[in-house]
Amino acid sequence: MNEDLSFPIGKYNKDKKITLEQRKQFIKEIAELPNALRQAVENLSDGQIDTPYRPEGWTVRQVIHHVGDSHMNSFIRFKLALSEDNPTIHPYAENLWAETAEYKMPVEVSLDLIDSIHQRWATLLNSMSDEDFARTINHPETGVWTLGNLLGMYVWHGKHHAAHIDNLKKRNGWN
Repeated sequence: MNEDLSFPIGKYNKDKKITLEQRKQFIKEIAELPNALRQAVENLSDGQIDTPYRPEGWTVRQVIHHVGDSHMNSFIRFKLALSEDNPTIHPYAENLWAETAEYKMPVEVSLDLIDSIHQRWATLLNSMSDEDFARTINHPETGVWTLGNLLGMYVWHGKHHAAHIDNLKKRNGWN
C-alpha cells in the first residue's frame, strides 16, 4: 500500500498540545469543511464518484458517506464528554459501515448531513470553555483523549479525506 495515498497529509499526533489559537483555527476549519467537501466532489460524474481514491480503497462516494458517519459520531462523543465524566465511547467498524446500503445513495445526502452536523458542532465548540476542552473521553482502542485533541483529530480527518479526493482528481486529470 502506498503511504502517500493512504495518508496524504500524514498521520495525526493525538498527544500534541493544542494552543488557544490552534483551537480557534480548528473551530473555523470545522465550520468550513462542508464547503471543502462540496468543492472536492463538484462536477464529478457518478462514474468518478464511484472510483476508489487508491487501489483497494473506498470510492469517493464511500468517503463522503464515511465522513458523515464519522463526524456524526464525533459530535455525539463531544456531547457525551460534556455531560459525563470521562465516558468510554463505543468504537464502530468503519469498513463494515461503508458496505451498508445507504452508502450507495447520492453523496448529496451525506453532504447535507455534514452541513447540519458541522453547523451544530461549530456552535457547540464556540460555546465551550478551556475547561470543557480539557474534558476527556476514553476510546477503548486508542486511550484517553481531551476534547481539544479530539477536535484537532477531526479537523485532520476532514482534511485527510478531502485530500484523498483532491489527489485522485489530480492523478486522473479531473480538475
